[in-house]
Amino acid sequence: MLNMAEGIARLGALAASPVVATLAEAFAAAGRELAIVGGPVRDALLGRVTHDLDFTTDALPDEILRIVKPISSTQWDVGREFGTIGAMMSGEQVEITTYRADSYDGLTRKPVVAFGDSLEGDLVRRDFTVNAMALRVPSRTLVDPSGGVEDLVAQRLRTPIDPDVSFGDDPLRMLRAARFASQLEFELDPATVSAMQRLRESITIVSAERVQGEVVRLLQTADPGRGIRLLVETGLMDVFLPEVPALRLEVDEHHHHKDVYEHSLTVVRQAIELEKARHPDAEPDVPLRLAALLHDIGKPSTRKLEPGGGVTFHHHDVRGARMARKRLKELRFDSATIDAVCLLIELHLRFFGYAEGAWTDSAVRRYVRDAGDQLERLHILTRADVTTRNKRKAARLAGAYDDIERRIDELAAQEELDAIRPEVDGNRIQEVLGIAPGREVGEAYRFLLDLRLDEGILGPEEAERRLIEWWSARS
Repeated sequence: MLNMAEGIARLGALAASPVVATLAEAFAAAGRELAIVGGPVRDALLGRVTHDLDFTTDALPDEILRIVKPISSTQWDVGREFGTIGAMMSGEQVEITTYRADSYDGLTRKPVVAFGDSLEGDLVRRDFTVNAMALRVPSRTLVDPSGGVEDLVAQRLRTPIDPDVSFGDDPLRMLRAARFASQLEFELDPATVSAMQRLRESITIVSAERVQGEVVRLLQTADPGRGIRLLVETGLMDVFLPEVPALRLEVDEHHHHKDVYEHSLTVVRQAIELEKARHPDAEPDVPLRLAALLHDIGKPSTRKLEPGGGVTFHHHDVRGARMARKRLKELRFDSATIDAVCLLIELHLRFFGYAEGAWTDSAVRRYVRDAGDQLERLHILTRADVTTRNKRKAARLAGAYDDIERRIDELAAQEELDAIRPEVDGNRIQEVLGIAPGREVGEAYRFLLDLRLDEGILGPEEAERRLIEWWSARS
């Protein structure tokens, strides 16, 4: 709950900080207005940590640059056409933007920049009321033309103007609504939700890169589930990531299986909990969280209702990996993220064979080899995938995974398992067998790798002897 007295005190402390005070003095000396705006004001009132400082002013970009140069160590103007100048001051990054009065081109929803002439006019064009507050400095006057403080108290998200107009101007704001719902743990007011439902198709005119950026920011929140549910319930997710709402499978009265959609959201939550427990100081692991959300997207297309009430999803892991690759490419994710997510989806069922019966050392080595540099994420995803309410079953699976991790650690210590490779390299294969580079060298390499996985370290001499035997028998 927002305590206004404490919030105002935090705003005062923010305004008195050395960077803010220095900027305020410089702009006042130049006869220009300056205000802290948006996220820093909201977060100060809520008692949240503020990372970057955003300011707005009546000065135009060239004048902003002239004012900040003498008091900053670095300046950049990559946002000049949108009125933004960045600077580094005493190790803190600040961005200062000229008052804006954007309009949109009606086709791509890219803003057509028009500079405004008042702080109030700038604020009402922003996305949500809780982001449409400013603190004038050095006077320390709070400016809140659309009731942002009241919405902070009510833990409510709404747009400063008619949501149909706001979302019509920039449909990406609908995805930002989902992100802020998760980030702030706020509810959207009914009119805002209704507008998202009506205008959901307009998200198609926003670039895939911008949509992807908001998906990533949503997944980086402490609990993305709230935002994911909002996107699914409004129909927005159907437009750009339809595989997620498709998880809401109809339940046949004669065939019963777990709710795949709810299961997936639980897996996301549990993966985040495990991620934080194992790596408390690390940045949010977006590939892991994507894999948790998408790991079962192959189930709807592989579901088969069996006689007697059984349900199967054979090969949904492989199907899901292919589906994820296609969708993530369309959303312009980078290759490393796509490869990681798809590998995790493809391997997420592998462990459950271990739980049914102990693996040989060879099987453990193959598990590690196939996971490669995604092994730690696979550990987390596999553990998070256990959502059964049967405490005995959950304990058995957790014990089994404790065991496989222990065996991996033991084998790694013995064999440097993280870098499994044959004991004879490609050049030596050619020398021993007297063959030239080509397909046969690759076949010999794979034979030696299987030998290494099955039997562990043999030593180069024994490996070469076995290679010659294999070659002779093959010939």
